Amino acid sequence: MPHAPIQVALVSLGCPKNLVDSEKILAQLAEGGCVVGAPMDDADVIVVNTCGFIEPAIEESLGVIREAAACKRAGRARRLVVAGCLVNREGAALRDRVPEIDAVVGVNDREEVLAAVFGRGPAARVSPCSGGVGSDAGRFRLTPPHTAYLRIAEGCSRRCTFCTIPAIRGPYRSKPPEQVLAEARELAADGAVELNVIAQDTTGYGRDLGGGATLAGLLGSLSAVDGVAWVRLMYAYPHRITEALIDALAGCERVVPYLDIPLQHISDGVLRAMGRGITRGQTERLLGRLRERIDGLVLRTTLIVGFPGETEAQFGELLAFVEDFRFDALGVFPFYPEQGTPAAELPGAVPEPVARERQEAIMLAQQRIAFAANEARVGSGVRVLVDGTDAEGACVGRHYGQAPDVDSLCRLTRPASAGRFVAGRVVDWEAYDLVVEPDEPGTEDRETVTRWNSHRSACTPRSRRHGRHAEGPET
Repeated sequence: MPHAPIQVALVSLGCPKNLVDSEKILAQLAEGGCVVGAPMDDADVIVVNTCGFIEPAIEESLGVIREAAACKRAGRARRLVVAGCLVNREGAALRDRVPEIDAVVGVNDREEVLAAVFGRGPAARVSPCSGGVGSDAGRFRLTPPHTAYLRIAEGCSRRCTFCTIPAIRGPYRSKPPEQVLAEARELAADGAVELNVIAQDTTGYGRDLGGGATLAGLLGSLSAVDGVAWVRLMYAYPHRITEALIDALAGCERVVPYLDIPLQHISDGVLRAMGRGITRGQTERLLGRLRERIDGLVLRTTLIVGFPGETEAQFGELLAFVEDFRFDALGVFPFYPEQGTPAAELPGAVPEPVARERQEAIMLAQQRIAFAANEARVGSGVRVLVDGTDAEGACVGRHYGQAPDVDSLCRLTRPASAGRFVAGRVVDWEAYDLVVEPDEPGTEDRETVTRWNSHRSACTPRSRRHGRHAEGPET
């Protein structure tokens, strides 16, 4: 009598880069004969794809692993497989923390998750980076059909003193342009009209490839992919934003004028201690050029407070900068002394309560900026990509200045079909979200791709979630 297929529950934690890994793992499991999508308490095997970037993410990952272990002790699950970044940080020792774990699989070994699910091979698979970037084609997507993440590189070769990513994911490796474009076409053919371009540092793209590959050129090619309406750039390291990239953001038809540019701080002393390789003056000149050259630009940033040695004066400098520059979206994190990073050994530790107070002060300043900007938008026109309904049954979507998962939303006063574009008018706002009244029925348009320069009018949405801690202060 044939055996029933293995029911697998997969829990994906952390940033969009980890989500792409989870989507690839799910596809491999399905192709290997597993049934994916089972709830944790009704699965034969539980897979947890972890984040291990900063301490809160580690604690979240361990909490989910322990929950899965409890399901294994009490229920149907026969195996517990742990994958991802936390495995690369802790290795086989993770099994000592949670004895119910049957196998651990590192980020460079995602192809081995299927074997681990079936109980084949060693209990610990944690390989060093071997060069190159695996294909993300053929994913079992966890995002809504109309939106997708497009990873263009893996790893990081920078040495920011607070960051664990180079140790976890290895040095920077760009995907060849033809591989990226093939994956983009596949996503578009699968219904994605919005591509969110991700890497640990998107602006490092192509530097390791030779042959003239650049991020600006890649964005131009992505803009020409049939079926794609929005291309959004995330995780742009400020030091590598070139004039050609600014031109691409300003002029490529389907590249929306949105830039996620993690700055981390503005005080020169703190930036030096962080190993950022950029000064306040260079940062301000760059931001000025971006706003001058790119019509309707939406700027998102991430900051760290409480870095070792950060004085009250340096924090005051950062707070004043935030109040003066008025970012469109902003996340701020207290410093976490991550084991193995140079910053963990620096003198001048800032007490945690002080770091939390500084975090709160910046977020309150940003809240005032956000609410004033939303009030100013009432009465203006907006074009919304409908995501569907939220937990309360309200129809929600996003305009081009709102990235999925991390930014605010548009709340529609009438239902509309998910995956379609709806023109409307901002009639109110609720905290960080905009309330949008769609135009008369019949204005939905999924297929038409317009030149977005004509829709770039004074867009200043704000972050509703101030960055997810599992995503962390990207380098």
